[in-house]
Amino acid sequence: MSEHRPAVSARTESVRALTRGLAVLHYVSAMGETRPSEIARALDIPRPTVYRLLETLEEAGYVAFSASARLVRVTPLAASLGDGAGTTSALCQTAGPILAEYSARVVWPMDLTVYHNAAMVIQETTHGRSPLSIDRAMTGSRLPLLRTSSGRAYLAFCPDAERDLIVEHLRRLGDPADQPFLEPEFLERMLATTRERGIAVRDGGEFRLQTASLAVPIFRQSDVIGCLSIIWIRSAIASCEALEKYGDALIEISKKIESKLS
Repeated sequence: MSEHRPAVSARTESVRALTRGLAVLHYVSAMGETRPSEIARALDIPRPTVYRLLETLEEAGYVAFSASARLVRVTPLAASLGDGAGTTSALCQTAGPILAEYSARVVWPMDLTVYHNAAMVIQETTHGRSPLSIDRAMTGSRLPLLRTSSGRAYLAFCPDAERDLIVEHLRRLGDPADQPFLEPEFLERMLATTRERGIAVRDGGEFRLQTASLAVPIFRQSDVIGCLSIIWIRSAIASCEALEKYGDALIEISKKIESKLS
């Protein structure tokens, strides 16, 4: 037994150091700028330990000391952790239990997606618990913007300037499958219809031939931070019927997520 104790002790110390380091980083971020002595008092950590942790965080690029005063601040690298990543984390933690709650009522699988680099990325899904799903292991999958309901919902409700940049980027990428959906006439009609209805639709076999889907945006204040979609087998139900049967449920779920986030 005694042979294993040093390893366990080392692991415990490593976890303790990591926990303290994260606490220090969080405190500096919350304060904007602070002194090591203030961190030590606020977190009840010995001052020499605070200096060691700050040196490690500085070497990793997460904090920087002022050149003119003994103040420490977070760097843009640390700030970026609380940007899109923090929002996505909060969205997933909030939405996961709500999707689980509604999965028995909706039955067809649902996906929670966020925009990332010209694609919608699945963050949470009920594919694994839906008896009607024909897909598994969907978390992390990247979905095309123009050919999925989640991408269409995002494009319809994101700011005009952002949408223009995204569309321009998609044109530069030149994916042949996207070309029919980049036609101005299609884009204008799709965006207008989606905004009017509040729900985006994919039902023409433009992405996965066997399935169709609906999607709604999820807002935090006025920003679209994600989209919620429901996917069904095209041969099982017409899109008009799906809109009537599941459209209100999707909106209800998205509003519940928004309410919990706020």
